[in-house]
Amino acid sequence: MTDQFHIPSIESNDDFVSTFSEVAHQKLEMGGMLLTDRINALNFRLRESSPGYKTDWHIAGDPTLIIVQQGTLRISLQNGESQDFSSGDMFIAKDYLPQGIDLDKTKHGHRAEVIGEQVFRVVHIKLGFV
Repeated sequence: MTDQFHIPSIESNDDFVSTFSEVAHQKLEMGGMLLTDRINALNFRLRESSPGYKTDWHIAGDPTLIIVQQGTLRISLQNGESQDFSSGDMFIAKDYLPQGIDLDKTKHGHRAEVIGEQVFRVVHIKLGFV
């Protein structure tokens, strides 16, 4: 068993190009459970998108933990990489641009697309860290 929880992540590299990465949180044993330390959250939303839903290129801005309840979402990056996230998966979207840099839809961000015939349902949790 690993000593960390690993969560896929969409981040910005030094050129503010979105990349796939991973966030690790230490597992701590508490009362027979393995838990992380508290992770600050600001708020949460419930989301539902229809089959075929697609976004244009965008950035997350604020770090958001997305927990998939139903359906499949494909995240695509500018470099051609993509990952699918389905029921039971989670990931953190935290790609961003600093003040003064405008979104260039040929360079920055990621796209999201609901694939398959199921309605896509998720929980978005705004995180209190970058």
